Amino acid sequence: MASQRNILIIALLFVSYLIWQAWDKDHAPKPATANQLSEQMVSNDDAVANTAGQTITVKSDVLSLVINTYGGDVQSAQLLKYDQTLDSHTPFQLLMARPDFIYIAESGLTGRNGPDNPRQGSRPTYQAAQKEFVLADGQNELRVPLTYSKDGVTYTKVYVLKRGQYALDVSYDINNQTAQPIEVAMYGQLKQTVDLPTDVITEGGGGLGLSSFRGAAYSSSETNYTKYSFADIKDKNLSVNSSTGWVAMLQHYFASAWVPTQDQENLLYTRSTAKGSQATVGFKGEETVVNGGQSQTITAKLWLGPEIQSQLAATAKHLDLIVDYGWLWFLSQPLFHLLTFIQGFVGNWGVAIIIITFIVRGILFPLTRAQYRSLAKMKLLQPRLQALKERYGDDRQKMSQETMALYREEKVNPLGGCLPLLVQMPIFLALFYMLGSSVELRQAPFMLWIQDLAAPDPYYILPLLMGGTMFLIQKMSPTPVTDPMQQKLMTFMPLIFTVFFLWFPSGLVLYYIVSNLFTIVQQRIIYWELEKKGLHDKKKK
Repeated sequence: MASQRNILIIALLFVSYLIWQAWDKDHAPKPATANQLSEQMVSNDDAVANTAGQTITVKSDVLSLVINTYGGDVQSAQLLKYDQTLDSHTPFQLLMARPDFIYIAESGLTGRNGPDNPRQGSRPTYQAAQKEFVLADGQNELRVPLTYSKDGVTYTKVYVLKRGQYALDVSYDINNQTAQPIEVAMYGQLKQTVDLPTDVITEGGGGLGLSSFRGAAYSSSETNYTKYSFADIKDKNLSVNSSTGWVAMLQHYFASAWVPTQDQENLLYTRSTAKGSQATVGFKGEETVVNGGQSQTITAKLWLGPEIQSQLAATAKHLDLIVDYGWLWFLSQPLFHLLTFIQGFVGNWGVAIIIITFIVRGILFPLTRAQYRSLAKMKLLQPRLQALKERYGDDRQKMSQETMALYREEKVNPLGGCLPLLVQMPIFLALFYMLGSSVELRQAPFMLWIQDLAAPDPYYILPLLMGGTMFLIQKMSPTPVTDPMQQKLMTFMPLIFTVFFLWFPSGLVLYYIVSNLFTIVQQRIIYWELEKKGLHDKKKK
C-alpha cells in the first residue's frame, strides 16, 4: 500500500511539473501588436535593417543568404534542407529583415581606424564582382569577396561557404598601402527584435513540459554554456572578457552564433534598445595593428543553421551545448548518440526510437523486475494483511509489529516498488527531453500517418493508444488501491496523461507506447512466475 501511494505521488508530481511548464509558457510576455511594433521601430533608428546598399545572393547546397553591401551584413538566411512547415517546400527562414521584425548577423571593423567605427559617421559600402554567387556542382567551397577602399587602405571582407556545412568563415583581409600603421578590431553581433509577429515561425516547444528557449547564450573561459534571456539583456548588459567562447541566438531546433578567434582576448557583450524592443549579443576582438605597407587577416566563424550536434562540436568547443537537454544532459547526450547510431542502420527514426526503448528497458530490467516482484508479492499478501487488520485493527502498535514480521517472513520490502522507480525516473526524463529537443526528428517520417515525429499526431491515435496501454497497466497493477480518494485519482490518471500527450511530439508518444507495452509483458510474466511459485500464504491454506 505504501509503495503504491508513493508511486501515485511521483506520478502526480510529474503531472504537476508539466502543468507548471504549460502555465509558465502561457503566461510569458505575448507578442506586441502591429501598432506597438511600428512605434518601437520609429523610436529607434537602429531597429530597421539598413537598406542603403545593394543586396547580393549567396547559395550553397544547404544555405541561401542575402548580404547587404552596406556593412556586408547577412540580412537573410534560408535553410534549404529544412522546410518552413511540413511539405511546404519553402525553405525555413532563420534570418530576415522586415519592417516589423529583424534577425540579422552583423560584423565589421571598429577600433581607432576601423571603417565601422561610429566616428566615421557611416559604415562602409562594399563592392561585389557579381550579384549572385552559387556553389557549383563538384565545388566544395564558395568564396564571396567584398571590397572597400579608403585613405590608402583596402579592406576585403570574405565569406567562405563549404558544401554541407552551416558554419561560414568570415574574414577581413586588410591591405595597408599607406606609410602609417592602422589599428582595427573585428566585431560580430546578432541582432533580433524581441517580440514576434504572428506570422514569424521560430519553432515553438514540443508540447507541455517542452517549452523552448528563445534568446541569447554565450560560452567563455568561466562557463561552458550560459543562457542569457531577452529579459536578462534588458535588465543588465553582459560584459565578459574571455580568450575562448562564442555568442549565440537560440530558438527551438535552430541557432545562429559568432565564434571569434580563440587566441586573443575577446569582449562578449549584449545590449538592448531603450524600450527593450530589440536585443543584441556579440563579441569584439582585440585591436590589431597593421603596419604601413603590410597586410593582415582577421577571421571569425558564423553559424547559421539547425542544431546538429556533430557540426556544432566541430565548429567550436562547447557549441554543441546549445542543444539544451537541461540538467540531465549527461544522460541525454549518450542516449542521443545511441539513437543516431541505431538510425544509421535502420534508416528510420521511428524504428530507432522503438529499438532504443527496448535497449533502455532491457538495461533497466533488473530494477523493474525487482519493482514488479515487490508489487506482486504485496498483492499476494493482501489477504493475510487484511486478516491482520481485522485481528489487530484497534491496536496500531501490534498491527505494525505483525505486519513487519510478515514482511520479514516473506522477504518483502514495502518500498521495493518505489525505489527502483526513483532510479529509473532520471533516465526516462532524459529520453523525454532528448526526443523533444533533437532537430533530427523534426519533420522526420515514421510510417503511415506519422510523417513528422517532432509534431503531435494529427489524428490523436498515438495518444489514445498510450492512454489505453496506461489504463491496461493500471488494471494489471499487482497492488490494488483501497483508499477511495486514491482510487479516483488512479482511475483518472490515464485520462489526464492522454490529454497531455495530445500535444506531445509523436516520437515521444511512440516511446511511451512501446515502453508501456514492454511493461505489460514484463509485468504479466513476473506475476505469472510468482503465482506459479506461490508464497507462504498459499502453502498454509
